[in-house]
Amino acid sequence: MFEYSIYRIREEIANHYYHKSDILYRFLKEYEQNSGQLYLHGQFLYITNKFIQKNIEYYVDNFLPKNVSHKTEQTRIEIFNKRKSITLHINKNCLNFRCESLHDAEELLFPVLRKFDALLFVIGRKHENYGWISPNTKLNSDPENLVLYSSR
Repeated sequence: MFEYSIYRIREEIANHYYHKSDILYRFLKEYEQNSGQLYLHGQFLYITNKFIQKNIEYYVDNFLPKNVSHKTEQTRIEIFNKRKSITLHINKNCLNFRCESLHDAEELLFPVLRKFDALLFVIGRKHENYGWISPNTKLNSDPENLVLYSSR
């Protein structure tokens, strides 16, 4: 099982560090290891937004795919289908989850989180794996709104 943490990054920070994710990763790892350091804690509070458990529960209750179920116990949510499962632990500063692969998270968890917030950064707890949960971007499929330009 792999373990990951998800952080809600403030928009102005995400705009500046979206393509500098290695810097954000190093800071968050440093904070995880030294959260008692006041200067790190202050910076962490500045760059992140908190998670509110009721909001996460609402999105899980209302936006899971039809073939996915869940069970909530205090600050833990078990998300599963017939073949896969993810355990999500809700903290005010981050979400922690365990899964067999990121593909499982992409199938079961990330679609819900994309609807919750577009600026979520994921880091591996025991391995150097990190990045943004990319927001859903759908092309406009309405042919009435398509515009083509020509130089002729």
